[in-house]
Amino acid sequence: MTASDGVRLAVRTTGPASAPVLVLVHGYPDNSSVWDGVVAELAGRFRVVTYDVRGAGDSDRPVDRSSYQLDRLAADLAAVVDEVQPHGRVHLLAHDWGAIQTWHAVTGDWLTGRVASYTSISGPSLDHAGAWLRTPRRPLDRLRQFLHSQYITFFQLPLLPELVWRTGLMRGLMRRLDPHAGKPETADGVHGLELYRANMVPRLSRPKPATTDVPVQVLAPAGDRFVSTPMQTEIERWVPDLRVRVVPGTHWLPRSRPEVVARIAAELVDHVEGGPTARGLVRSRAGRDRRFAGSLVVVTGAGSGIGRSTAEAFAREGAEVVVTDIDGESAEATARAVGGTAYTVDSADPVAVQRFADDVRDTLGVADIVVNNAGIGMFGSFLETSQEDWERVVNVNLWGVVYGCRTFAEQLVRRGEGGHIVNVASMAAYAPSRGLPAYATTKAAVLMLSECLRGELAEHRIGVTALCPGFVNTAIAGNTRFVGTDATEQAHRQRSAAKLYARRGFGPDGVARDLLRAVERNTAVAPSTPEAKGALLLSRLSPGLLRAIARADLTPR
Repeated sequence: MTASDGVRLAVRTTGPASAPVLVLVHGYPDNSSVWDGVVAELAGRFRVVTYDVRGAGDSDRPVDRSSYQLDRLAADLAAVVDEVQPHGRVHLLAHDWGAIQTWHAVTGDWLTGRVASYTSISGPSLDHAGAWLRTPRRPLDRLRQFLHSQYITFFQLPLLPELVWRTGLMRGLMRRLDPHAGKPETADGVHGLELYRANMVPRLSRPKPATTDVPVQVLAPAGDRFVSTPMQTEIERWVPDLRVRVVPGTHWLPRSRPEVVARIAAELVDHVEGGPTARGLVRSRAGRDRRFAGSLVVVTGAGSGIGRSTAEAFAREGAEVVVTDIDGESAEATARAVGGTAYTVDSADPVAVQRFADDVRDTLGVADIVVNNAGIGMFGSFLETSQEDWERVVNVNLWGVVYGCRTFAEQLVRRGEGGHIVNVASMAAYAPSRGLPAYATTKAAVLMLSECLRGELAEHRIGVTALCPGFVNTAIAGNTRFVGTDATEQAHRQRSAAKLYARRGFGPDGVARDLLRAVERNTAVAPSTPEAKGALLLSRLSPGLLRAIARADLTPR
C-alpha cells in the first residue's frame, strides 16, 4: 500500500477476516519478521496485521531524514489501519521503535476513535520519557537510564554508526547485549539510524507529553538492557486507563517469549471486546486499593493455625484463595471464611498434589503465590525416633514441600509472569535442639531447599521465601508426636505443650502478617516471632552459644 507521501509499505495480514483486528508494529533494527512467533500464536483467533515500517524490510527506504519523523510514522500507522479496517476500531501491539511511534499516534490526532486497546513493549512515548527524565524523584533511576542510553548519542554521529553496521560489528555487539537480538539486516540497521537522528533530540529536549484515553498495558521486560522499567511504566498521569506487567525477559521479548507476549496481548483484547477480565489484568491495574488484588493464592495445611490465618490475611488484601488440608472439613471451613475454594489433599502424596495443582490451573488459572505450609511436629531424642517416625515427618515436612514447589514452580515458569513461593520452615531450621532431631532436620532441609530454589528461579522473577516461625500458639503444639512414649504419656505431654504455647501468647495472625510482608518485599529468609529473629542473629554471630543452648532438656512435663 502507499502512504500519504508516496512511500510504499509492505503489509501482511493473516487470520479470520471477521475476527478483531490486531496491528503489530516492529522496532529497530528489526522488520516485521520479529513478530513471526507471536503471529503464529495469535492468528487462529484474530485478524493479525504486520507491516514493515518505512526504511525496513520490503517497504521503501526514503533517503531524506525528515521522512523518518514521528509525524510521518504515525501517519503510516493510520494509513495501515484505514487500509485493513476501514470502519471500526483496531487493537495495537508494538515493540521498541514501533511502540514509540504508536505512542505518538495514540496521544495525537492520527487515530482518534480508531484504537480499542494498545499493548506497548520496551518503547515509551518520547514526550513521556522526556518529562520523566525531568522529574526530581528517584534520581538513581534516571542515572541508570542515562547510562543505558549512551548508544543514542553514538547514533547521532555522522558516518561512524553506518560504518559499524556495514562491518558487522553492530550485530555482534547486539547479540552480546541480548542473545535474542537475532540477525538484523544491515540495510535495516543503516536506514533506521534516521529514526534516532530525526526524533530523539527534539523530542527529549522539548517534551510535550499528551494524554490518551485508550486502554493501555505496558509489558516491561525486567532484564531490558536499553529501556528501564520505571521509564516505561511511571506514566499514570498521562494514561488513566493503565496496566503494568513486568515480566522476566530481555529487550527482544517478542522473539524470546512469543507465547507470553501473545497471551498477554490477547487478554487485553478479549477484555476490551467484552470477554472476561483475566486475573493478570486485575493484578496489573495501576492504583489498585489492596496489596494482592487479583492474585490467586494457594495455601496448604490451611485448616487451622498459620495456614488458616495466612488464607484470611491474603483474602483481606483482595486475593482469591485456594486452601488444602488433609482434613477436608477444616479446609471447607477455612474456604467458607475467606470466600475461597477448598481441596482435600495429602501433601505427602505426589500424585494427589499434581492432580490438585493441575485442577487449580485448569479451573482458576496459574497460582501467583503458593504457601507450602502443611507440616507436623515431632519431639523426642534421636535414639528413640524410629525409622517409621522419620519417614512420616520427612514425607510431610520435606517431601510435601518438594512436591508443592515442583508442581507449582513448573506452572509459574511456563506462564512467564513471575510469582512467589513461600515454604514454611521453622526457627528449628537454624537453632538446634536435642529434642527435635527429626523435626529440625526436615525444617533445615526446607530452608536450604528454599535458598537453592530462590537462586534457580530468580531469572524467572519467581521469589522464594523460607518463613521461620518460633513458638506460635497453634494446634500443632497439641498434635505433636512425642516419640518413645505410651498413649497416656503422649496425651499428657501434648496438653503440656499446648499450655506452654498458649502462655507464650504469639498467635498465627502475627506469623501471617510477617508472611505477607515477606512476599511483598521478596524476602529470602523471614523469621517470625522475637525468639526466631534472635536465634537467626545468634546463628550468624555466635553459633557456639546456640549449640550450648541445644544441650538443655526442653521436654514438656
